[in-house]
Amino acid sequence: MRVGLNPQKDVPHGESPYDHQVILPVYIPTLQGYFAESAEILKLCIDSLTTTINNKTFITIVNNGSCIEIATYLDDLLKKNLIHELIHTENIGKLNAIIKGLAGNNIPLVTISDADTLFVSGWQQATVAVFNKIPKAGIVGLVPQMKTFRYNCGNVICDNLFNKKMQFMPIADSDAMVKYYDSIGWDRNYNHDRTKYSLGIASNGIQVIVGSGHFAATYRKDIFDEIKTYLGYKLGGDSEAYLDKLPLEKDYWRLTTFENFAFHMGNIPENWMREKITMQASAKDNPLKMCAKRNRINKVDYFLKNTLFYTIFKIPFIHQQFLSLMKLPAEMRKTY
Repeated sequence: MRVGLNPQKDVPHGESPYDHQVILPVYIPTLQGYFAESAEILKLCIDSLTTTINNKTFITIVNNGSCIEIATYLDDLLKKNLIHELIHTENIGKLNAIIKGLAGNNIPLVTISDADTLFVSGWQQATVAVFNKIPKAGIVGLVPQMKTFRYNCGNVICDNLFNKKMQFMPIADSDAMVKYYDSIGWDRNYNHDRTKYSLGIASNGIQVIVGSGHFAATYRKDIFDEIKTYLGYKLGGDSEAYLDKLPLEKDYWRLTTFENFAFHMGNIPENWMREKITMQASAKDNPLKMCAKRNRINKVDYFLKNTLFYTIFKIPFIHQQFLSLMKLPAEMRKTY
């Protein structure tokens, strides 16, 4: 039987005390083989995150089927109030784990990151500066990568094609870009011109790279107002593509901070990672302020920018003309 009225009935939520959420899906099923040192990598990630965020950041960790040692470590983080939310589940896949982390709050910004990311001081403030200086920004990555303008950036390029704000710019930190590709196991036999120049936009006193990678990026939360509740891949397939195309439905731009604000650590800890964390500056008292959200784009504009224009843009002759128009150095154009 029930006696009386539940005191929570019909009580509305107040305004969230948080202005930023960080979601880390964690999958470390064993501490052997490929994952032998993943516990140390995860700890470095958490240490770098908790040091570099302000005190209005809500940390969500989704334990996506990790071993008992990792689950116990994460439980301890929650008990010590170092994180705000911990979701334990079996291995349901990276994107499904992220979807679980997205639900249940109304925080205007959400950073989705792999659990082997090392965050650099100032990343949060630099990210919010991009959103506020460039109102059409919908995704802001932390790590400049090669040729990201060729991936889901039809609307950015179409909107800026004939103004002087967009052009190829020297990369701010080429060594950091090379370090990223080293970290994911690439040989250095790629075209190094792509680590020297990248398509960027200079607007309202800020510079950004056009396009963004996946492993650490911040999204406007309203992008996820309508999302699927289940994706049929544990990793890869069309899962990441689904996440990437959502911002286009509101005509948001995909961008990256001009400077490098995170590192991919992989599965082997190195001394420089620990040294980098000891040099981090606290950002606990740095407030963030976000600008207004956008409405859904109509289907005609979506098709023109993200399908028709982008198909034409990738025709080799047209693409070469684009590289010239955007002032990529002449000696780089044929092989860029």
